[in-house]
Amino acid sequence: MTTLNLVGAGRVGRTLAMLWARHGSFEIQDVLTSSLESAQQACVAIGSGHAVARPADMRPADVWMVAVQDAHIAAVATTLAASHHTGATGPIVFHCSGAQNAGSLQPLADMGWRTASAHCILSFAEVEAAVQQFAGTACALEGDADACTALETAFQAIGGQCFRVAGEDKVLYHAAAVFATNFLPVLQSVAEAAWARSGVPPALLPQLRASLLRNAVDNITRLGPAGALTGPAARGDVAAIERQAATVHAWDAPSGDAYRALSTLALRLAGHAY
Repeated sequence: MTTLNLVGAGRVGRTLAMLWARHGSFEIQDVLTSSLESAQQACVAIGSGHAVARPADMRPADVWMVAVQDAHIAAVATTLAASHHTGATGPIVFHCSGAQNAGSLQPLADMGWRTASAHCILSFAEVEAAVQQFAGTACALEGDADACTALETAFQAIGGQCFRVAGEDKVLYHAAAVFATNFLPVLQSVAEAAWARSGVPPALLPQLRASLLRNAVDNITRLGPAGALTGPAARGDVAAIERQAATVHAWDAPSGDAYRALSTLALRLAGHAY
């Protein structure tokens, strides 16, 4: 069976390793994290794998997954290259960053490794939830052609829908995912804080959150973004937008700036000049 070494075992790393282990796509081999204890905990959660304390302790593998924070990817690549894990056929190594391309693994590419990046457009807030939700997830692949082909097979085996992204487009691609998912909790937090400040009973906030978000998602799915847009921007009511922007800014300046910027985009979406 194809072997997989895992460097970093946070929510993304654990989710993918668990799925591949359960589907028999890879033999999970060595697991390296920030400490031996956390690596052992990751192996227990994944259900397989051998915890190691140092990069030099990792055995050669067919595929290496670097599932660390973006700021550490280049350092991991340098460390692995110094450990001389080459292999006769040139192992595949990929990282899971949405914003960085395979160039972050250049020290390994220089040694003949086939480098790539694979980013799954899914919220990994909880591992078990992500495991259950993964089927149908869009997965962006970028880098060495042979590596991407092999990764496409692996991700499709666990339900991923793969597509290719050019390396130079990774930052814009990831920014789109941030708009689609990461900002939603922020906007909801601002809305609930403003409701609380204006006197909405705290007991009503969970109901408002559930109903408005559910209706918004249903409308966007059914009608598309432009068709689902409502409110003053949809009507082209610039005067109302200005009044609200000033009020929100007086309450919280960053939220006021965000309101004005988002209103500009909303007016553009609705086809109104601003």
